[in-house]
This record gives sequence, structure tokens and C-alpha cells, in this order.
Amino acid sequence: MIDHQQLWQATLGELELTLSRANFMTWFKNTFIASAEGERVIVGVPNTFTKAWFEKKYHAFILRALQKVSENRVREVIYKVETGPRAAAPVVEITAAVTVATPTAADDGGEATPNELGLNQRYTFENFVIGKANELAHAACLAVCNKPGRVYNPLFIYGGVGLGKTHLLQAVGNHLARRQGGAKVLYVSSEKFINDFIRSISSNVTSRFKNVYRSVDVLLVDDIQFLAGKEGTQEEFFHTFNALHQNNKQIVISSDRPPKAIPALEHRLVSRFEWGMIADVGTPDLETRLAILETKCRERAFAMEREILHYVATSVANNVRELEGALNRIVAFHQLDRSPITLEGVKKMLGTLSGDGPRKSLTPRQIISAVIEYFDLKTEDIMGSCRKKNLALPRQIIMYLMREETKCSYPAIGSEIGNRDHTTAMHAYLKISRELQVDEKLQQDVGVIRQRLFNMTNITS
Repeated sequence: MIDHQQLWQATLGELELTLSRANFMTWFKNTFIASAEGERVIVGVPNTFTKAWFEKKYHAFILRALQKVSENRVREVIYKVETGPRAAAPVVEITAAVTVATPTAADDGGEATPNELGLNQRYTFENFVIGKANELAHAACLAVCNKPGRVYNPLFIYGGVGLGKTHLLQAVGNHLARRQGGAKVLYVSSEKFINDFIRSISSNVTSRFKNVYRSVDVLLVDDIQFLAGKEGTQEEFFHTFNALHQNNKQIVISSDRPPKAIPALEHRLVSRFEWGMIADVGTPDLETRLAILETKCRERAFAMEREILHYVATSVANNVRELEGALNRIVAFHQLDRSPITLEGVKKMLGTLSGDGPRKSLTPRQIISAVIEYFDLKTEDIMGSCRKKNLALPRQIIMYLMREETKCSYPAIGSEIGNRDHTTAMHAYLKISRELQVDEKLQQDVGVIRQRLFNMTNITS
């Protein structure tokens, strides 16, 4: 009789042939067969999010694979959250990150080895919560860790503020610093790269600068968009990139937008950034935000009722950073007065963070511009009379956001969009409101646009 481990290994082999490599590596880490009795198999999974995902998305695949390798003896599959030594990953092994010192010596002129620079042990794959909006980027990072310099080189990750790009870059660095032994791993922001380059010129130590940046095994550069317009620094980064890539050294880059959308970035750099893999990190959906809050509460050994977690996840929808900020605020208030955490108390506490009421400086024109840019349209397309779906939906989103974010009247909204009737604006608002309850793609689109509007008002207000 085949034992549990052999049965699951065989099942994973079948699943690997059926699913994409990215999905397989993302979801089947740390899974195992917890028990098997008669026709029932209980599959152990690492968290509630994976359990829900298996039940919703992968159940048919898993059952079919189990039936194939067991000669149809398995008729029922149940998923159960279990941790412990049995949950060790059978295929993709992600170990705990090594403690790496923050940079000190390099700033005062002393010699510092690259693997002592920039990594924060807090950012690991273990505490990164995977959702629909980031699963591709996460899977690509795992693939890079398995074969650094040989797949997805460079790996370019882009997305809005506070969505986990830095976490992923740091997780790659921490994992490779631990697994590769003496691997030289260097994490820097683009600002630090710029400052180091300028300092090396003014101090006449450019050779040392080149030695530090071109002798690493893994280079992780955050917020590369800030190189835009800096011709001398772009020239140096171009040669650094070439030196590393030609020697099969891994390069991972993050940005707030894809390469072609970075203004004043040299074409040769855009071309090189597109050589490997480009993966976006989007705004997390409600399910992912809940999972993030649950993870952060477990890390802090801090208990909160599900109803309260759901309220926080619903109220703070822009990015992970704001979500953590809301949780930090709740924890801080609780530690100050030691009173029980109630839903009403949390509502009052987060009132200033929930974005109630119209945002400062946000105008109908800004909403129109943000939607047009997002869908790559022209103003005349939106203002015109064409009713094609690729134009009708953006128009409806504009009307919905105008009503939600500026509290404009329906007649005023209609007037802004090509002098349309107020009933058209009302229909658009109600239609988008209904569809947002069930359409995940629409949720993501509106969420990204709202994030851009939020960033815009932060700059202009």
C-alpha cells in the first residue's frame, strides 16, 4: 500500500503537468496528506486562505489527480489547516531568512561586503500573504530563488504604493542569502544607487563603486522609476546591468509602473528591463485583505473578532501599508486603555482613515483623466456618443467615481460627460455599484483607479 507521502508526491506530479508552473509553485507549497481513511483523504494546508482557494479553485484538479494515482480509490477530499513538521514543502522549499545587518560601514567610508547591505530579516516568503493580485509576482520570485540568474532575469515587479513590492524583493534577498551560503546579495533603493554614484564621482572612488555593485550575485533595486531623467546615473546603471547579466547574476527590480511607462528612461534600459519577466502587484481584494489582517494578528498574538476584521478589511482597501497602519492603530489604542475591542470603537478609531466624504482637491476632471489613462483612451472617446463596450464601461466608472468621490449631483455628472442626461448618470452609478459586488475584475480596476486618485490628492492637497 502506497504511504501518504508517496501518494501526495505522485499527486503533485500530476498537478504539475496540469497547472501552470506559476500557479503550482504558488499554491502547493507546504501541503501534504494529513490522513487517508477509506475513500476520504484530508489534505493539510498552511493557512485558511489556501484552504478556501483549494475549495473554490482547485478542488476538481486535486480530486482528479488523487483518483488517477490511487486507481479511483479516493472519492472525497477535505482540506484542513495544519502546521508543524509534516507541513514541510515537498516541492518548493522556502526556509527562514537569515539575519542580515543593515548598512553602516559603507556610509562612513569603511569597507562593507554586499551581503551585509540593505536586507531586513522581517521580510520573508513565509509572512507574505498571497492573493489574486500578487500571485504571479510571488511565483516569479520563487522561480528566481530556485534558479537565480537562469530564469526571469531580470525580474521586473511593478505596482502602486504599499502593495508588497519591497517585501518580495527583500524576501528574494533573504532567501538567497541563506540558501546560497556565501552569495553576495545587495538590496538598494534607486535613491541610494544615485547617491552612491554621485558620491563616488565627487570622492574620486568610482572604481570602488563599480566593484561593489558589479561583484554581487544578486542585485535588488527598489523604485527604479526615480532614475528617470538622470542621464549620468542611467548610463552607469546600464553598464552595471550588462556586467551582471552577462555573468548570469540575478537582477530584480521594482517600480510603480511598467518599464515603457517610466518617463525619461532611456530606451536601451527599457529594452533590457523587458528581457526577462514583468509581473504586476495589484490592489488586494477583500479576501486577501482579510488574510493579511489574520496573519498580522497571529504574528502579534493579538485576537480580534471576525466581524471587526471584516470591517477593517472593507474600510481600508487601498493597499497593504494602510491596512497594517489601521491594525497598528487599533493595537496601540488597546494597549493604552486595555478596554475590550468593539466594532463601534474600531469604527470611531478608524474614522479618519476610512476616507469618508469627498477627498481634498479631487475634481471631476481628475477622475476623467485617471480613468482615461488607466484604459488608454482619449478624451473625445469618453465624451463622444459611441456605445461600444470598451468605451461604455469606462464612462460608467467615471460617473460612479464622480458620485462616490465628489458627491456631484446626477445632472452635474451628466454635464461633465458630454452633456448626457441625469438618468444616464444615475443608471451608470447603480449598475457599477451592483457589479462591484460580484465582478472581481471590476473591483480590481476601480481599486487601482482609486489608488491613483488617492496618490494624486496626496500630492496636490
